[in-house]
Parts: sequence; structure tokens; C-alpha cells
Amino acid sequence: MDLTLETRETDGHTLVAVGGEIDVYTAPRLRDKITELVNAGHTSLIIDMENVDFLDSTGLGVLVGGLKKVRAQDGTMALICSQDRLLKIFKITGLAKVFTIYPSETAALSA
Repeated sequence: MDLTLETRETDGHTLVAVGGEIDVYTAPRLRDKITELVNAGHTSLIIDMENVDFLDSTGLGVLVGGLKKVRAQDGTMALICSQDRLLKIFKITGLAKVFTIYPSETAALSA
């Protein structure tokens, strides 16, 4: 499966809707998109993972790297994820304590 990335501005945030699989083959595209956005001055990112079917360790690494890039610019990066199987990965790895994870776009934008 492929990876889809759609970016839009919403209430002062840049929302990146991710779909498909984030794995060793597709993760570089997400990394490049996050880097491109941060370099362009977008430092309030929300990564919408509601349509992600699969996430591996490479994908997790890209998300952590993206968070570091954003924080280096005094920015923020939050995730939207309500899928139990993905939330379990974040909890097992301890990344649920590193990322702010919202159950919906509405919750993320109103925080």
C-alpha cells in the first residue's frame, strides 16, 4: 500500500492528513513533508493519523524526528489518533507520554 499526504491550514495550525502505511518504504516521504513544512515556517503541526493502516518503527522514528525539528523552532506537533492498535504502539513504546495525542481533529484544534 502507498502513503497519502494532504496538507491544509486550519485555525493557525498546519494539518497533515496521512493515509495508508507508514513503513520503511514510505516513511521518508512523511519525513520530507514535515521537514519542508518546518523549513517554510510552519511550526504548529497536527498529524492526522486516522487513515493510517500500518505504522512500523521507521514511521515512529520519523514522527519523533519531526517532533524534534518542530521543537527546535519553538513549535508544537500533535497527533490525531483514535485507533486502538496504533495507540497501543504509542503506549508500549512510551511515546504516548512524548506526543500529545487527540482523538479527533475537533479536539486537537480546540486544545
